[in-house]
Amino acid sequence: MNDFRNYKPENNGTKDAPPSASDLNGTLELAKNVSKLMNGKNETQLLHTIIAEAERGKREGRLTNADIDNFYNTVSPMLDGFKRKKLKEVITRLKNI
Repeated sequence: MNDFRNYKPENNGTKDAPPSASDLNGTLELAKNVSKLMNGKNETQLLHTIIAEAERGKREGRLTNADIDNFYNTVSPMLDGFKRKKLKEVITRLKNI
């Protein structure tokens, strides 16, 4: 490497590798769909909406476990301990579909 402009990280198969463009696109699409469905709903309704949308995406093959992990990693820092734990339980359930 001669300069930073030409630097490209090597992907040596570690789990610390940056997410691919398709991973990010899937996560963004999920976030867009969920945010549309959230408008005007309370917390319980939101949780049910998120679960229903994710289950549908998973069954239709539009949502991967990587997308689900990216969603969790994006949303979880904004939640308190109890809500983060609840989201983790939901994520685990969704990944097993």
